[in-house]
Amino acid sequence: MENLRNFDQVCAILKEHDHNPNRLIAILQAVQDVYRYLPEEAMTFIATSLGIPPAKVFGVASFYAHFTLEPKGRFVVKVCDGTACHVKKSNDIAEALRKHLGLTPQSQTTSDMLFTLETVSCLGTCGLAPALVINDEVHGLQTPQSAVELVSEIQARETAVHA
Repeated sequence: MENLRNFDQVCAILKEHDHNPNRLIAILQAVQDVYRYLPEEAMTFIATSLGIPPAKVFGVASFYAHFTLEPKGRFVVKVCDGTACHVKKSNDIAEALRKHLGLTPQSQTTSDMLFTLETVSCLGTCGLAPALVINDEVHGLQTPQSAVELVSEIQARETAVHA
């Protein structure tokens, strides 16, 4: 979070896009890649730099589901709740992960900013139901226990790296 006030990366992104307001979506995507979400300060800075109203930047950012205005963890776990996954009890998987991570339906990100848990409508992996994705890696045929084991492995790896 300490990088929020230092907009060097945002300036580089703006320069890369020639400060062109018509490239707003691409600019926002690049900024979100840097911060893992779109900080309000960065969006205001972008609006000022492009000479467009902040409301336009916020409007675009809040319209598209791809953008997030809330900080997310380094590992985003998306549990599918599409028909095939739902029938195979994906809700039990989400609940087991919530319990393991100490989350509630209202708080989706762990306090250490390591994990964000989301439920999504469909991952397009019906043949692997129930499925989840951790960042860009698909894990099919999950059970509550196997999903918790996946997250536990990441937690152990991260603890070892930072020990």
